[in-house]
Amino acid sequence: MSSDSASIAKIQEVIEALLGPGGCPWDQKQTPKSLCDYIIEEAFELVSAIRAEDQAETCEELGDVLFLLLFQATLAQRAGHFSLEDVATQNAAKMIRRHPHVFGDTVVADQEELLRNWERIKRGEKSGNGKVNGAFDSLPEGLPPLLKAYRLHAKAARLNFTWATDEDARAQFDAEWREFEEACASPDSDQKAERMEEEFGDALFTLVELGRRKGIKANAALDRANLKFLSRYARMEELARQRGIDLLEMGLDDKNRLWDEVKAQG
Repeated sequence: MSSDSASIAKIQEVIEALLGPGGCPWDQKQTPKSLCDYIIEEAFELVSAIRAEDQAETCEELGDVLFLLLFQATLAQRAGHFSLEDVATQNAAKMIRRHPHVFGDTVVADQEELLRNWERIKRGEKSGNGKVNGAFDSLPEGLPPLLKAYRLHAKAARLNFTWATDEDARAQFDAEWREFEEACASPDSDQKAERMEEEFGDALFTLVELGRRKGIKANAALDRANLKFLSRYARMEELARQRGIDLLEMGLDDKNRLWDEVKAQG
């Protein structure tokens, strides 16, 4: 047994002990559905650690996610649905099937052709389930909206259903933003707020595509901006404490000067 296999086996031993006689009452009450929120939460914590480039935290959070995935597989196996071996075998077969340019004789000219080929293979896999599958049916319903917008645009591009050039996409964004401004400037009515939200959503949706065309993932970019803001504001608070200033009592102009001072520090 390899060291990796032994490590997985060790976690499985822990799970079996938790679920067995004399184990943990909380763990024994869990179901596949009850674990879902914990998996999502731990996945977010893992992503935060990776983006922060905190290797110790990443290692710990990877362990937490791995534990929950193995826990999920154990519950499935106990219920007679499938085993961890089934999970690994099926996934390996799927990855081999979807990478014929690596494991077969298929030759792809570029990244775009590779992605279109991937899409054709996925669609072929789904065609045998007796259902009429739409192009976007494979997208998880629970994706966060910003991430879903990126995935929608990426898939639309593989289907050759996007703007022909970056300039066309930018022109569309400008048009959407004008419509948002027009909605903001429209007379007050029961529909104004709804229209403003709709037009802002259209503009944001198009902006996500502008970023995708430049290799920028909107969700990651916004997360980085959030972290930058939080870091700078924390430094503002620290400066205010050092100088005996009550940040909450400062006027906006003074806060902006302190903000600019923090920005100048990098």
